[in-house]
Amino acid sequence: MELLDVPWRGVEAVGISPSEYLIRELRRRRAAAGLTQAQLGERLFCSDSQVSAIETGTKPPTLPYLESVDEALSTGGYFATLWHELVKGEAAPVWLREWIEIEREATAFRWYEHAFVPGLLQTEAYARATFKASRVPTAELDQRVAARLDRQAALARDPAPQLFIVLDEMVLRRPSGGPDVMREQLEHLIDCAERPTIQLQVVPTSLGMYSGLAGAFILADLPDGARAGYIDNQLSAQIAEQPGVVASLGLSWDAVRGEALPLGMSLDILKEAAKTWT
Repeated sequence: MELLDVPWRGVEAVGISPSEYLIRELRRRRAAAGLTQAQLGERLFCSDSQVSAIETGTKPPTLPYLESVDEALSTGGYFATLWHELVKGEAAPVWLREWIEIEREATAFRWYEHAFVPGLLQTEAYARATFKASRVPTAELDQRVAARLDRQAALARDPAPQLFIVLDEMVLRRPSGGPDVMREQLEHLIDCAERPTIQLQVVPTSLGMYSGLAGAFILADLPDGARAGYIDNQLSAQIAEQPGVVASLGLSWDAVRGEALPLGMSLDILKEAAKTWT
């Protein structure tokens, strides 16, 4: 799915970022050379799906990839220069910036997580621990943490969006950053769960295997009544707006929420889990 050529519904277009310019140039220069994505992939010794992922912004380009494109298209180091002079310092890939715009506009979120506390509810220490676990370079750590915390302003709008969350209980039990970090994070979740705009439910570990363990996802309701989905895994992340995909995520949401405990019992588990980190 193309994410770069049309601004998101209700989001004013204000120009393009260096990363978006780079990606547009990758597409333009390839097309000008008369090559398909598959043909360029053959020259780069990679798959056409990898070329497509980079040209649609779902996978960030690396410097070695850009150097290979320069060689394949005889561009005289054009893309490597763009990388060094314009793009290298950008923290967020294109697809993430697109989702951030959706977060700022959404009226409601339906968010399922089986591994981490949702980013909009993370404390600073917990966010830092998750980035460290993801092997984010030390030089980028402060910037990445600050960017994640800035995104939490989406919940402070007036009126605030409704946030419906289902968490696997292991999110509360798995140590992330140590006992002090976990205790602070769970106390914050308890405070959040008591807000009128947030409903948090827990799927207990006693349930065993269930469909949600296949992966985390988010559904966002937009002001015009449309929905967008967000799907993440270790290889890539993508925003989905196709009706079939969004409908499938809706069914997945119904399934995981159906396995979760009621709100009161979920809050009890949160409080009990917080005590275990003292």
